[in-house]
Amino acid sequence: MIEFYFETEFELQDKKRYVEWVAQIVTSEGREVGNLSFVFCDDTYLLEINQKFLGHDSLTDVITFDYSDDDVLFGDVFISTERLKENSYKFNSTFVDELQRVMAHGVLHLLGYDDKSDDDSKEMRSKEEEKMKLFHVEHQ
Repeated sequence: MIEFYFETEFELQDKKRYVEWVAQIVTSEGREVGNLSFVFCDDTYLLEINQKFLGHDSLTDVITFDYSDDDVLFGDVFISTERLKENSYKFNSTFVDELQRVMAHGVLHLLGYDDKSDDDSKEMRSKEEEKMKLFHVEHQ
């Protein structure tokens, strides 16, 4: 089950399409969807999570908590819509592109991808691009 929660005014359009897309990301990596929750929030909300659970005192666009069991994905993905807006200006992209990139990024973390080293970051960026393209594939 893939669910969306909103701690701000932001509302995800076409939730069904996003559910299908996230499921496709997971299955394209040979895994199964358990329970995945996406929580859309503001910077303050995500900063508090970052401080409390990760000991980091900085803004970020996404934090992922992984509870997966073998090949079945379980997790929570927290996304700051304020960071998405800022990043879309900063990287000269659209809000929707940033939204999809960060959602894919969070799921990729659950799938075991990391971005700590330069090589890992390059692989993560490549996987984000690959998974974003899946959004535009017709779903049955």
